[in-house]
Amino acid sequence: MPEAQVTALSPPSGGAPARHGPSPEPVARTEAAFAAVLAEVMRLDHVAADSHFFKDLGADSLVMAHFCARVRKNTGLPPVSMRDVYAHSTVRGLALALTAAEPPRPALAPSTPAPAAPSGRPRFVLCGALQLLTFLVYSCLVAFVGVRGYAWISACSGVLDVYLRAVVFGGMVFLALSLTPILAKWVLVGRWKHRRIRIWSLAYFRLWVVRTLVRSDPLVLFVGSPLYTLYLRALGARIGPGVAVFSRHVPLCTDLLSIGDFSVIRKDCFFTGYRARGGLIETGTVTLGKNVLVAEASVLDIGTALDDGARLAHASALHSGQTIPAGEYWHGSPARCADGEYPVVEPASCGPVRRSVHSATQLLSALLVYLPLAVGGLGILLAEAPQLSAVLEPGPSVLTTWVFYRDALALSFVLLFVIMPLGFLALAVVPRLLSRTLVPGRVYPLYGFHYGVHRAITLLTNRPFLTRLFGDSSAVVPYLRLLGYDLSRVEQTGSNFGTEVKHETPYLSTVGTGTMVADGLSVNNAEFSSTSFRVSRTAIGPRNFLGNRIGYPAGGRTGANCLLATKVMVPVDGRIREDVGLLGSPSFEIPRSVRRDSSFDLMKTGEDLRTGLAAKNRHNAATMGLYLLVRWVYAFLVTLVASASAELYTSVGAAAVALGNVLVLLVSAAYFVLVERAVISSHPPGPLFCSIYDLRFWRRERFWKVPSELFLKTFDGTPFKGLIWRLLGVRIGRRVFDDGCFLTERTMVTIGDGCTLNTGSVVQCHSQEDGTFKSDRSAIGAGCTLGVGAFVHYGVTIGDRAVLAPDSFLMKGESVPENALWGGNPAHEIERAAARGEEATR
Repeated sequence: MPEAQVTALSPPSGGAPARHGPSPEPVARTEAAFAAVLAEVMRLDHVAADSHFFKDLGADSLVMAHFCARVRKNTGLPPVSMRDVYAHSTVRGLALALTAAEPPRPALAPSTPAPAAPSGRPRFVLCGALQLLTFLVYSCLVAFVGVRGYAWISACSGVLDVYLRAVVFGGMVFLALSLTPILAKWVLVGRWKHRRIRIWSLAYFRLWVVRTLVRSDPLVLFVGSPLYTLYLRALGARIGPGVAVFSRHVPLCTDLLSIGDFSVIRKDCFFTGYRARGGLIETGTVTLGKNVLVAEASVLDIGTALDDGARLAHASALHSGQTIPAGEYWHGSPARCADGEYPVVEPASCGPVRRSVHSATQLLSALLVYLPLAVGGLGILLAEAPQLSAVLEPGPSVLTTWVFYRDALALSFVLLFVIMPLGFLALAVVPRLLSRTLVPGRVYPLYGFHYGVHRAITLLTNRPFLTRLFGDSSAVVPYLRLLGYDLSRVEQTGSNFGTEVKHETPYLSTVGTGTMVADGLSVNNAEFSSTSFRVSRTAIGPRNFLGNRIGYPAGGRTGANCLLATKVMVPVDGRIREDVGLLGSPSFEIPRSVRRDSSFDLMKTGEDLRTGLAAKNRHNAATMGLYLLVRWVYAFLVTLVASASAELYTSVGAAAVALGNVLVLLVSAAYFVLVERAVISSHPPGPLFCSIYDLRFWRRERFWKVPSELFLKTFDGTPFKGLIWRLLGVRIGRRVFDDGCFLTERTMVTIGDGCTLNTGSVVQCHSQEDGTFKSDRSAIGAGCTLGVGAFVHYGVTIGDRAVLAPDSFLMKGESVPENALWGGNPAHEIERAAARGEEATR
């Protein structure tokens, strides 16, 4: 963020009124009212007008959020946002600024669509039944093809014959899986157009089928490659030559997507071409001109555009109706024009021949190496494993013998505790050798040898299973060091890193002494253009604390003793920020810490630290053991289901294998629901304010680690997702549409009837800052909408029919009124609809 902007958003040093400020009487009335409200919130007899909220009064962001909510309820006072509180941190400064200011005029005024008429229970049930039937039919088709292919491959003799048949069969399956989503899109939808689709209608069912198939296409695995842009073109997208797309979030409404020549979309960006809102799916255009850059973790809502040469910074968002003019650099959520230039990678020679050779190499590797290994490996497993091969032979059922269960248990043990450690050793050695071929700071062309090496390092060293196993414990430090992180002289806390940490190359990732990192850190130490890339060292300073969902770029301008708040946009220009906190996108300065967060400082040093850390390590070790045990039992159950379906195959045919596929999904859901309920049975999550060396916090860490949420993705966009949430303890209403929301503490969330939860949205009922943990319940009223990538913190109340715009960050303790539209990072009120009675169109 440019220096000038930081200064403008910093708290003023003085409280003198501007030369042409308002008359003293309105300011005095507002000042007195603000002081009375704050005194009531903080339970004080009196609040001085010149007392600093954080330094003098000891308030924190939660207290000030409650203050803002109380002020908003008083129609005679100007509304106050958290950004206002941090920019003017005294009652006098706040009253002067808001009384002098004109009524807020947002950079955009998103239109509020009329709410959809309730779909009703019959449509809700019918849509779910059709989705279930589609899944069953697709499972039967896959099973029929699979068993016929296995029988054909196993009928031959000799390694070469097996390999050749595996190549042929794997190629045919790959081709079918690649073409089916494309054909389904053109048959079921045709060309995507601007329209509104009522959720749970037949039109929505067709959308769901296409979306599910498009996102499961094997060509999605080639993200970042010319093959991926070719796939998007086949789906109807207008994409010029030289375009590079690195985001794994696959766009759906591709006919409404236009990307000009040599533009680049980096990782973790959302540009789906649709959004769910108020019971409707709205489709719309996303238009990028030539030589456009969309940086990491950005969100492009429908009806947005970037003209030729425009740049959108990381952790930013364009809301509906926004357009970045040609050649301009914007940042923030919602984005606004920024000073300076966003750093880009110099171009390199990367012509059509290089792109074609790379694409051909990828295809041949998949068809001649990876697919035959997968198909042949499965065949060898079925042929050689006694407990599996026996069920394929006619005769008495082996499922009634204890030997079968013994062997199945042994097989699952080998898969988890023998093969996984061998892979662990491989990822500690192979990527380190590969990294020697890359020189930091040097620009390499895309789709060559060095690009292949870089992609291999990224894929090998980002293993979510291991990161979750070691995260939130002292073991994560040696694990990251083994991968290649430079962690300086570590001050072990037992919570140095969370369970979700990713990077692009660990050998250029540095974290300073005394720094703690919450979940969701993405170390972005690779920069891409449409023709080139380079890797650079990303250094996070000492004594920092990083909140959730932060992408830290290679050029981040933060130094020592910084607090980087949740979803903050790390500045990439201007002075080095030190001894401050940063919040928002674009980021502005806030206090590094407040009095409340120092409540447990005595436990951070000396004998208290040694005792607390030792006890935490023991508890975390037991949690890691439970994590592995739960996965072992799960592997055993899946082995049993697969073996049972194989035995039934001899009598009922391919339908048994299809039944096995369905049972695996049902067993996965039932098993992990039971695991989660067992973990929280004695100590359910609830409001907390404690040290990280408190037993209650360690139990919360166990709750985050031991269960699994991966199976939930299968139910996105279906009525069954609400049922699963209810089984996990969420107080959820009827006919909630969940397109991919994540709830961290399920039993602490209340969601009203008819809510709409978009993909990438998060409701997180906790926060950790340094050694202090805080947690509280959140409630979302009926008919609310959480936009794509929106993040709701703890202690939040959202009124009925309120809307949270895409990529917004609703801070802890906020209270959103009914029918309001909030957006931004941090979120504030954009508009409030007086009435939404207009009938929605289909």
